[in-house]
Amino acid sequence: MPAPPPAVLVFAANDPSGGAGIQADILALASIGCHPLPVITGITVQDSSRIEALLTMDAKWVDDQARCILEDVPIAAIKLGLLCSVEIIATVAEIVSDYPNVPLIFDPVLASGGGDELSSDDMISALNELILPQTTLITPNTVEARRLAQDIAATDDELDFADCAKHLLESGCEYVLITGTHHHTPEVINTLYDKSGVVRADSWQRLQGSFHGSGCTLASACAALIAQNDDLSEAVRDAQEYTWQSLQAGFRPGMGQFIPDRMFWARDEGNNGDTH
Repeated sequence: MPAPPPAVLVFAANDPSGGAGIQADILALASIGCHPLPVITGITVQDSSRIEALLTMDAKWVDDQARCILEDVPIAAIKLGLLCSVEIIATVAEIVSDYPNVPLIFDPVLASGGGDELSSDDMISALNELILPQTTLITPNTVEARRLAQDIAATDDELDFADCAKHLLESGCEYVLITGTHHHTPEVINTLYDKSGVVRADSWQRLQGSFHGSGCTLASACAALIAQNDDLSEAVRDAQEYTWQSLQAGFRPGMGQFIPDRMFWARDEGNNGDTH
């Protein structure tokens, strides 16, 4: 039998639109050659425009989902998305602490792409205290980076991005990738930091339209490439390339935001998505 693909354990909420959340993670991980192991942290009522409601899973159910599969399948990486409650954050922190040698990629989902608030102040503090010290790579956008860093620094002052990265790194994570999707610049500039400073900065053409699930796609792509033992800096660069291609090929299935096409490479050129 052929060797199985690297397995990546994913904690996230479901998204019926297929744009973000666990659906985005599954598609991106599978597209890049990994086997996703999805653990549901919440159930949303949402479309391609906004979240209408969120049902948070019981923390014990989250623990049981993860522990059951972890007793069966070896994992090559862990990816975190929306964790939905302080109790789930504490539960996930305890789970990942049992796997200190497994890379942990953390996409801090604090609000939806439509602006719906998803994380309380207590949740942000719990993420900083329990998750960040165990994180290999965190991938916040500029808004998320500031919110997390302001909590760490106990300030309401607007920190510049280098200071945000410094505070996040001082909390214990190894690498910080701050993405420029929410920063109003002609190009999107994504900057990777470690404790020595800037590791790399990559710029990308800013595409027209508003996208649902770009952050999930990027973090899952990073997780997939790291799970395949790619050098972290190169994994981050290649994950950005994959994400940009997914966004460029994105489509608008409903009346809301565009959704990245994570399987863009599988489409026949010029057939407008018709594979028949």
